[in-house]
Amino acid sequence: MVERVHVALPGREYDVQIGPGLLGQAGNYIAPLLRRPRVAVISDETVAGLHLDTLRAGLASEGISMESLSLPPGESTKCWAELTRCIEWLLDQQVERGDIVVAFGGGVIGDLVGFAAAILRRGVRFVQIPTSLLAQVDSSVGGKTGINTHHGKNLVGAFHQPSLVLADTAVLGTLEPRDFLAGYGEVVKYGLLGDAAFFDWLEQQGPALADGDGAARVEAVRHSVQMKADIVMRDETEQGERALLNLGHTFGHALEAATGYSSRLLHGEGVAIGCALAFELSARMGLCAQEAPSRVRAHLRDMGMKVDLSDIEGDLPDADTLLALMGQDKKVVEGQLRFILARSIGESFVTGDVEKADVLAVLSDALARR
Repeated sequence: MVERVHVALPGREYDVQIGPGLLGQAGNYIAPLLRRPRVAVISDETVAGLHLDTLRAGLASEGISMESLSLPPGESTKCWAELTRCIEWLLDQQVERGDIVVAFGGGVIGDLVGFAAAILRRGVRFVQIPTSLLAQVDSSVGGKTGINTHHGKNLVGAFHQPSLVLADTAVLGTLEPRDFLAGYGEVVKYGLLGDAAFFDWLEQQGPALADGDGAARVEAVRHSVQMKADIVMRDETEQGERALLNLGHTFGHALEAATGYSSRLLHGEGVAIGCALAFELSARMGLCAQEAPSRVRAHLRDMGMKVDLSDIEGDLPDADTLLALMGQDKKVVEGQLRFILARSIGESFVTGDVEKADVLAVLSDALARR
């Protein structure tokens, strides 16, 4: 069964289709968007090797031809050089404003290709076909696109909404367990930031999700996407409430920078650790019960996920350096770092009223546990 979440942004409405087998039906969904029967697809080498032929057949069934470009997998691909490569290739394909560019891959491809579409000919339409759990529940929805620089993560980009999102949950079966669990870090985030009942559900259904239960996976993706869509419709460009979606990201992005955006720490793993640290900071400040961070960590551990700095292999910088890395976060306002903290599981809020000493204490304690 295919579930649909409608993102009702005035003049930029689109649907997120969620369910198994959507790659084979891609032509049915994409054909109504086309002015001519061709698309340009950008993927990564891993996804292309596994799924590009299925997508090609799904498009061909509706008479749609495709040209494709495959980029190296990994976070390091979200850079100026690969952005330039994408733009030049799309121009070589003579992609017009009325055409469709397809981002076919995980969050890296979605962010990079979405940004390329945003700036190509001052904006062309694009379709997200996310192939990782993280991309299906988070990065493919909401129109955030961008690349990393040596200053930090996602500091260059644009808001550019897709015309359609096809989240084929059957594709999740080809993910390595570590990659699936990294995406699960973003799923848990939704329960923690605004839906305690969803977190309760995840505590019960998480093991089934990890073991491949198809219905549970569809529901987890649908619920996460619906939560994000509701927030994006109220605050598209992150002027207020949408910042809640960055729960765990302020800590997580600093840890990603500290590990060189490498395989030492995947984005979703950084988010999971960041959520645990955000709850620990909240408890230290007296905002939530001491039991809350313990419950968060217990669930993440039950799922076999990274939950603390001690789970990151290799050396890490000291607490002061980590705090400095957090200072490059996009949520800095007038030089003040803003945090997403919690009053309880399912109730988070944005604040700049955080003492530097409290953050350093949480980081120092976490480093001491290594």
